[in-house]
Amino acid sequence: MITTPFGALSTAEEVLAGADLTGQRAVVTGGASGIGRETARVLAQAGAEVTIGVRDLAAGTKVAEEIGATAASLDLADQASVRAFVQAWQGPLHILVLNAGVMATPLGRTKEGWELQFATNHLGHFALATGLRDRLAEGARVVAVSSVGHINGDVLWDDPNFEHHPYDPWQAYSQSKTANVLFAVEAAKRWPGIAVNALNPGRITSTNLGRHIGDIGNSPTSFDAKSTDVSWKTIEQGAATSVLLAASPLVEGVTGKYFEDCAEAGPHQPGIRRGVAAHALDPDHAARLWQLSLDLLHH
Repeated sequence: MITTPFGALSTAEEVLAGADLTGQRAVVTGGASGIGRETARVLAQAGAEVTIGVRDLAAGTKVAEEIGATAASLDLADQASVRAFVQAWQGPLHILVLNAGVMATPLGRTKEGWELQFATNHLGHFALATGLRDRLAEGARVVAVSSVGHINGDVLWDDPNFEHHPYDPWQAYSQSKTANVLFAVEAAKRWPGIAVNALNPGRITSTNLGRHIGDIGNSPTSFDAKSTDVSWKTIEQGAATSVLLAASPLVEGVTGKYFEDCAEAGPHQPGIRRGVAAHALDPDHAARLWQLSLDLLHH
């Protein structure tokens, strides 16, 4: 198991203290708010040339100016937007943080008919990452922001877009977050020389992610390893594991893993909202999802 000196209380700034990312080019999706903004800010502060992918370019440009980054239009639920972003990217890419996401949305569909959470959280990021593959420099890092919610279910293999099953917003969210981990597992296998990892950022207070479920409020922090709950964190703490995997020398060469609280997660135990579920690391499932994703994108 891979451990670091950092943990659930660590902030992104602390994780990258002293790092020099001069000459590194980074893309952070969903970088206009929440942990995406903090991830982008800290990478830029360390010297990286950061581009944030945003749906609202005007608002995103304002945020980018505040954090020392640049903004580019990117709507992960719109494959034309993803293709345009990929086509516009010139030169090498060293860090790709697949951070943007939606959670527990009412039933929505893209123009292809894909369920919105699967389309946004997984398929959009899959198209972006595979589209930028030939721009990824040797030793580049790809970071997929998943969730503890992945433990609630595998991909609905026979009906990932809920065309036949009754729609359940949480089941849809769980499968999309499982897909984020499976993507990392398979990409790590297919892309030698590129580090691809997934993570659970914790439950973050005061972000836009939970806008469809009302205010989840605050909880006593639960950082004890014996706790049965996922760690509750500030935005600054929530971005820590993302920047660790994106740029810290402490995890150099690590690939195909799932992290939480700045360390590799152990196996999920029933009744405990921590760890990584076996279905999310299953290599057969990872290969199957990759093919399913290609089939959907190129149908």
